[in-house]
Amino acid sequence: MKKIVIIVVIVVVVIGIVAFTVTQSQRNAVAVQTGPVAPQDLATVVSASGEIKPKTYVNVGANAMGRIMKLHVKEGEHVKQGQLLAQLESVQPAAEVAAQKAGVNANQTDAVAAEAAMRTNVADWNRAKADAARAKLDFDRAEGLYKAQLIAKSEYDSKKAAFEVADAQVAQAQARINQSKAQMDSAQGHIAQARANLSSAADRLDKTTYTAPFDGVITNLPVREGETVVMGIQNSPGSLLMTLADLSVITAEVKVDETDIVNLRLGQAADVTIDAIPGKIFKGHVTEIGNNAVLRSSGLATTQTTTGSQEAKDFKVVVTLDNPPDNLRPGLSTTAKITTASKANVLAIPIQALTIRSTKDLEKAANKGSAQAAAPVSPGKKDEEIQGVFKISREGGSTKVKFVPVKTGITGSTDIEVLDGLSKDDQIVTGSYKILRTLKNGATVKIDNSVQKKDEEKS
Repeated sequence: MKKIVIIVVIVVVVIGIVAFTVTQSQRNAVAVQTGPVAPQDLATVVSASGEIKPKTYVNVGANAMGRIMKLHVKEGEHVKQGQLLAQLESVQPAAEVAAQKAGVNANQTDAVAAEAAMRTNVADWNRAKADAARAKLDFDRAEGLYKAQLIAKSEYDSKKAAFEVADAQVAQAQARINQSKAQMDSAQGHIAQARANLSSAADRLDKTTYTAPFDGVITNLPVREGETVVMGIQNSPGSLLMTLADLSVITAEVKVDETDIVNLRLGQAADVTIDAIPGKIFKGHVTEIGNNAVLRSSGLATTQTTTGSQEAKDFKVVVTLDNPPDNLRPGLSTTAKITTASKANVLAIPIQALTIRSTKDLEKAANKGSAQAAAPVSPGKKDEEIQGVFKISREGGSTKVKFVPVKTGITGSTDIEVLDGLSKDDQIVTGSYKILRTLKNGATVKIDNSVQKKDEEKS
């Protein structure tokens, strides 16, 4: 009987010692929140805001100075390519065109007269050549007869003089031909000059009439009939008559932060929401990515500034909507969520579970937890930062954490892919953030997920 009592006492004492040890260890344990490593479908999304714009639009500006005589369209009206949009006062340009046309006709008449004179002079030249040939034959015959002393010298001299006169008439006719050619060239030059002046005058007249360059909708009409418009000069912009937009292709032009632009590619899918149409998501895809950064404060491209700036920068990205509704209007505020990467059924952990520890901190923690005295950190050894998580491990009757380096992949909205370092169903520390900042490798912890459950119930 005494042996049984002694055994019971010993068991009670051992149980008490174990309970005391566990209680003491739990008293010094850090309360943490945990979660499992589980497969998920992840997608990396870049969110950016901007405004709705048509892919093709044109601001019709004044190309000439004048008074608006007639506006043939209204704001919101659909127009066809070539349709008349507006007409400026055109009295003076029309008069200039008429005057230049008359000048072209007069110069063409001069050219016709010069050509007729040319033909006349050519005929005279041919006749003079024939006369000179006949006079040459008479002279040659007279010269032979004179050498044979069959004619008098006076008759020989007469034939010689007649030949010389005929030869001079040929040269004179040739000179008149050259003169006629010069007159014809001058007349053609006058015609070309008159036609150039006519073209210039016609261009000024055409600039008083404005037609639609493509099918579209008049989205802005800031002028009225009777107003005077002016064309732009140097750095001064001209008057804006109207804006014509092709609303068949609608885009969302958004500004993407410089830290996200490197992940964007043409063709990536995007979900577009419009403030004026709440509750609806429109599908689209990236069709343009800007190459120049834009300063967030001024909206100017960095290539337009001469001084360096450390302020935040954005890049213009254009998302084309696949099936835009008919009631969209340019300028509506919009937000585009662009999917830059996606993977299905990959191991993932909450982003907040990731933490950074230096190699020196891990070495100190390892030495502190060993039975030996803490070994000094190797002098000159580079202090590197390691990304990892704290994994739950069971050692005896206590729960401890072990820092495990991990290699990560794509990032979702709340979770991140794990490529190496963890396995499915591993338990890791997920919070709190304050505890994760100071948690030591090998520390004893106690799991308390009640706060996390309360947060999930609230959400």
